[in-house]
Amino acid sequence: MLNRLMRTTWTTVMTPFAKAFLALGISPDVVTVVGTLGVCFGALAFYPRGEFLVGTLVITAFIFSDNVDGVMARLSGRQGVWGAFLDSTLDRVGDAAIFGGLVLYYAGPGASLLMAGLALACLILGMVVSYAKARAEGLGMTCNVGIAERADRLLAVLLATGLVGLGLPTVVLTVVLALLALASLVTVIQRMATVHRQAFPPAETG
Repeated sequence: MLNRLMRTTWTTVMTPFAKAFLALGISPDVVTVVGTLGVCFGALAFYPRGEFLVGTLVITAFIFSDNVDGVMARLSGRQGVWGAFLDSTLDRVGDAAIFGGLVLYYAGPGASLLMAGLALACLILGMVVSYAKARAEGLGMTCNVGIAERADRLLAVLLATGLVGLGLPTVVLTVVLALLALASLVTVIQRMATVHRQAFPPAETG
């Protein structure tokens, strides 16, 4: 749901930035790579030290590139399989860095095996959610279902982590991570069921 909302809303917001980057001769691929590096830096430089607010602000600033590069590609007529592949692949890297940064903090200075485990569960299940869709599409089937799409997961974890960085109790992040892990598990099951129905369609009667 949030993915569709972001596409329409942020396309309008990001178009001026996209035009400016193109005028400077910057390619969409460069924006994609720089954005991912920025997200990884924000997540892995600040989250493991417990600097949640700063890390979230840095990540949020760079995560906007996920929308800018797509707008740039459309404006320049450079949409293609390579750009889509690069964007999807590096999205997984950025997502892993965000949850990985939380795992490192709670497995170290944060000293909470529960939080580390929840963050790790979100990381793993989030990867499976994405893989299930990619694998299904690679087999010629559709799998665009689920209650925990990427944009929803990112908004939830970044908002909760930033609020904890502002001083809210850690239980806020605990609840959000637990819900994200559960929602991701449900999404995996939904996608497996969807593919199963396509792989084994009911026999026609009559």
